[in-house]
Amino acid sequence: MHKSTAMMFTLVLLFGTAGCTLFKISVGEEVQPFTEKVIAGEGRDKILLLDISGFISSASEGSSLLGTRNKPGLLSQVREQLDRARSDRAVKGLLLRINSPGGGVTASDMLYHELVKFKNDTGVKVLAHIMDIGTSGAYYAALSADLITAQPTGVTGSIGVIMYSFDGTSLMQKIGLQAVEISSGTRKGMGSPFRPLVPEERAIFQNVIDSLQGRFVNTVTESRKLPLETVKSLSDGRIFTSQEAQAAGLIDSIGYLDDAIDQVKNLAHLKKASVVTYIRPGEYRSNLYSLNLINIDMGDVMGPGANFLYVWWP
Repeated sequence: MHKSTAMMFTLVLLFGTAGCTLFKISVGEEVQPFTEKVIAGEGRDKILLLDISGFISSASEGSSLLGTRNKPGLLSQVREQLDRARSDRAVKGLLLRINSPGGGVTASDMLYHELVKFKNDTGVKVLAHIMDIGTSGAYYAALSADLITAQPTGVTGSIGVIMYSFDGTSLMQKIGLQAVEISSGTRKGMGSPFRPLVPEERAIFQNVIDSLQGRFVNTVTESRKLPLETVKSLSDGRIFTSQEAQAAGLIDSIGYLDDAIDQVKNLAHLKKASVVTYIRPGEYRSNLYSLNLINIDMGDVMGPGANFLYVWWP
């Protein structure tokens, strides 16, 4: 038994035998509400710095020594921060700091929806700034902003949909293993790793992917005010440097994070503002570049079943 765990149970026994005492024991780490921290600038008006980092998913994350500990996933955390910002009239600008390859189709679309709704409900100006990468579903989310900027060395694009599925039939044959499928219809098990994908099933999956791709293309067309045929020509899944993306009309300008802050001020007509972020108790963010990490769980990318993804995963 881990030393800290053993100590905790020892304390439980000691207090439990000391009399009739009511107390609460937290076995796992409890998630505390966000608190505000000023990380740059000054003034009563505020610009909220919000991270979109890692794989975009609605799933919770994390586990503890004695079982599963559900920590809020990216989508849940973004909604929590947006709700807090809604109640603070001093928040005049939102800076999305993006460092993500994208993620699930539905999660990316939900993230885009939440950001657009926040912008429409509050009138807060929104700028998306791409750091290392802001591709596929992350670029989809960036389309919610009034302006999109990127680092000189950033990578964006990868407008497209992909689906991963395993075919384990060759391995099963080698080891003499056979799967038995009993289903209510001939297409119920389509995409199963235990049998090959037949042409008719591939066509069904392709139809779904084409539909999801059409939604992505239309969102780019409407947000960036580009001709549909131009967007289609850019939507074969390729990635773009910041310079290429600006020339194609996918982003507005190239610069650094402090340049992005100045642009948010201009959008919101602010002479000065405090740049704030929301943190959990115990977290430490000392400046603009704190907590800009990419954490990707392969289980999110290659989970069971067919996963439709707005993601760049070379």
